[in-house]
This record gives sequence, structure tokens and C-alpha cells, in this order.
Amino acid sequence: MKLKFGMVGGGNGAFIGAFHRQGAIMDDLAELAAGCFSRRWDKNTECAESWGVRDMSRVYHDYQEMAQAEGAREDGIDFVSIVTPNNTHYPAAKAFLEQGIHVVCDKPLTMTVAEAEELAALAKDKGLLFAVTYTYAGYAIIRQAREMVRAGAIGKLLHIRAEFPQEWFIVAHATGVSEQAPWRLDKSQAGESGCTADMCTHIEHLVAAMSGLHPEQVLAQFDFCLGHVLENNVNVLAKYPGGVTGTLWASQVATGHELDLSVELFGDKGSIRWTHKDNNAIWYTPVNEAPQYITIGRDYTCPESSRLMRGITGAPVGFSEAFGNIYRSFMMALAAHKAGTEDPSYTYPTVDDGVWGMKFIHACLESHRQGNAWVPLG
Repeated sequence: MKLKFGMVGGGNGAFIGAFHRQGAIMDDLAELAAGCFSRRWDKNTECAESWGVRDMSRVYHDYQEMAQAEGAREDGIDFVSIVTPNNTHYPAAKAFLEQGIHVVCDKPLTMTVAEAEELAALAKDKGLLFAVTYTYAGYAIIRQAREMVRAGAIGKLLHIRAEFPQEWFIVAHATGVSEQAPWRLDKSQAGESGCTADMCTHIEHLVAAMSGLHPEQVLAQFDFCLGHVLENNVNVLAKYPGGVTGTLWASQVATGHELDLSVELFGDKGSIRWTHKDNNAIWYTPVNEAPQYITIGRDYTCPESSRLMRGITGAPVGFSEAFGNIYRSFMMALAAHKAGTEDPSYTYPTVDDGVWGMKFIHACLESHRQGNAWVPLG
């Protein structure tokens, strides 16, 4: 039997909402049964009809009404996808957790560390699963990189370099048109952080997904280019456990870069490099040996990576499939949870990863406020 899910947000042609919906239904494991897709009722019902919600009585005016109603139904939704601006993540997630409903939430998890920790504690107390959609960790080859690092393929990790340059803000400034949601530029909806919360938090999680490490301390430098109130270019120095160092750069004003995410891990026995422009492969270079090009879906890739393989070897796999992989892993874990047979082999970014993301954002903000001082991720 398929899982039933609902959505909060995602309507009105929202950029990320379609990826969430498509990711959830990609493997035919779930059906969209309920939602409050828009604050405008006409758009709300229009989305519900277009997206195949069968029972229009399960289209709600707001997330509070939806959480209470679905929590009271015997056939209520199994999980909810929260696809709204940052300022509503915490209250919406809390409302559904309190009703015993599992949650998938877009990142960043909340507006503050305290809110994130409260959600993590609530999910744990109620025994509920909680995924955070750090999309890029959904690529199958990332699991292969993690397994190789764990197995010692690059030896002792020495240094990490990651970057995520984009040009969308400066293009929007020049043209007056933005493909990104305008709320990302609004402190009341986005929070106190711009580029760090929007993009650098992706880097932080992706590094953790590949290396297993979260930073212990950070030193952040913010640039507020073109007079904007939120930072749109950020450089971060990071100290990781075991004396590992890192340099992270994210930018919304990098002309010529559309979505150039990359991570490099350097060890004393070799290195691993992944780029989003070639997202189904990694370059593995042992010290003083020829580089090896490792792709997904091959006999030599690890089981978890192979399980997330879609299509045939060599066929392009993209952003939508990365979303689908996170949802598939979450839903398989949820199905096992509901059956009382927990399966830890299905991994996905959890609420704890969301907490780390908020600690990272907070530490970077504090570093900037202190004049670029080193700040621990407490």
C-alpha cells in the first residue's frame, strides 16, 4: 500500500515545490492526499486539482488546520512535505510533529538553533522520522565517496575545499528579474542570513555526507555586494575534528557561474573530487598514481550507491532524481518503521543534520558580528 503525504506550500509555480512533489511520487511509493499549497484559495484548489488530490475536503486553508485535521483522521497522511519560506518551517513542522505526523522539510530547518533543537527533541520524543532536503546529498555517487573515505581510500583526511558559486543575484540586479523567489532577499522571511543559509549550508552538509565530519569552529567573512541587507558572498575557514582544515566559498554574485557546486577531499593517501556539472561521477586520485574516474551503477560501486542508481549506466541522472533519492530513502525507512522493522541501511539527511546546519549558520553570523573571529559550533 502506498504511503499518503501532504504538502504545505509549493503552489503558485514555486521553484522548489515541484521537485518535492515529483521526488515523493517518483518511485510510486506515495500519493499526494492533502495539502495547503497556497495562501490564495483559488490557487490552492487549482493546485490540488492539477496534482491529483482525490478528496477536495483535504485541501486546507493553512497548516494549523491541516495538521489538526489530518492528525485526527484514521486515514490521515503518513508524512508532510514543508515547502515554504524559512520563517514558517519551525511552526509548521512543530504543528505536524505534535499530531504524530512524520516530516520532510526544506532547508534551512528553522530560523534559530533553539528552534531546530526543539524540533529534533520533539521528533525523538514522539518516535517520528524527520528528513531535511539537502538535495545534493541525494546523488548516488556521494554515497560511494563516503564509503571510500570510510574505507581509507584517501587515508587520513588533511584538508577540505568546497565551493558553490552562482550568479542569480547579480543577474537579477542587472535585469530586474529573478528566477529565485523574492522572499530570499527579505529578512522577515529568509532570516538573518542570505547566502550562508541558502547555499553555504548545502556545502556544510555535502562535506559531512562525503567525509563524515562537521566543523568544530568557523571563521566567516561576509560581503554585502550592491548594498544588499543580506550577505550574498561568503568565505568560511573551518576547523574539523582531527586537525582537518577546510575552505568553503558560496556566492550569489559570481557572474558566469550558474550552479557550480564542487567538493574536494584531500588525504595523505589520495583525493576525491566531485562536481555538480558531472554529478554522477567522482575523480579518485591515489598519491602518485593515475586518476580514476568512478561512475554510478558499476559492479565496483558500493551497495547503497548502486541501490540509488536510476536508469542505465551512463544515462544522465539529475536534480530531480537527487530529490527522488532522498524521498525514496526516507519513505523506505518510514515503511520499515511503520512495520516495526527499522532498517538503518536507508540513509537520508535527518533533523540532526538540520540542527548542524543551523549551528553552522549561527556560528558564521556570529563570526561576522565579531569581526571575523573564530567561533565554535556549540
